[in-house]
Amino acid sequence: MTILDGKKISNDIKDEITEQVKKMKAKGEKVPHLAAVIVGNDGASLTYVGSKVRACERVGFESTMVRMSNTTSEIELLDKIEELNQDDAIDGFIIQLPLPPQINTQKVLMAVDPNKDVDGFHPENFGKMALDMSTFIPATPFGILELLDRYGVETKGKHTVVIGRSHIVGRPMSILMGRKGFPGNSTVTLTHSHTKNITQITSQADIIISALGVPNFLKAEMVKDDAVIIDVGITRVPDESSPKGYVITGDVDFENVSKKASYITPVPGGVGPMTIAMLLKNTLLAREQRM
Repeated sequence: MTILDGKKISNDIKDEITEQVKKMKAKGEKVPHLAAVIVGNDGASLTYVGSKVRACERVGFESTMVRMSNTTSEIELLDKIEELNQDDAIDGFIIQLPLPPQINTQKVLMAVDPNKDVDGFHPENFGKMALDMSTFIPATPFGILELLDRYGVETKGKHTVVIGRSHIVGRPMSILMGRKGFPGNSTVTLTHSHTKNITQITSQADIIISALGVPNFLKAEMVKDDAVIIDVGITRVPDESSPKGYVITGDVDFENVSKKASYITPVPGGVGPMTIAMLLKNTLLAREQRM
């Protein structure tokens, strides 16, 4: 069994990006600039955006955090997005989700300039991804592809089962794993809350990508020997024995499933660190496209 170490690979990617930024500086070129818009005071969102800002500092990017109050109106947010769209100093920006209930998330994501949409959420970029065209791939699916690539995990001709159909992970992964090329060329089954006999399906899978958000959902009896397991789930589970009062748990019963898997991602330290690394990679790509 091999651990797919997202922490190590993400650090490798950050080191590679750092070298590219040094070369840009040496040529007198403008370095990439990433902005993040956060509306409200959600603790998890603030922590996540803070880690993105620190990652920018590490690789030599410029970064801007735009904080807006929980009472921000949809019009005010749309005005801020248009300002960022027009700002030539900003190469890419993200809108941290979730947004407060008074704001239509889809309307907001549609307002982002597709050329600055480094999250890869705009329908134009999603459509390009589905058509195998060059575009920004959503950061978490992009990170999963990179892990499979760098560990040389064979995907051609394999049966991939994706659990969860969110627009951010599940649905893009089902498209990407079936595309021509590597990683890809697998036969994909997309499962969700209405799928019947899910154990029958997962037990036939060569690769399982779980993005459900249900702690320890995938049990050892649902997995065949030597399967590749990608755990995207990340849930805070109350635990009085932990100093924080909770533990971070994935979708996979790691202790038991890892005994059968050929490759598996841990939680934390698997897919999570890759997401930020690939957001940086998308921002570098956005900068290069604007040069």
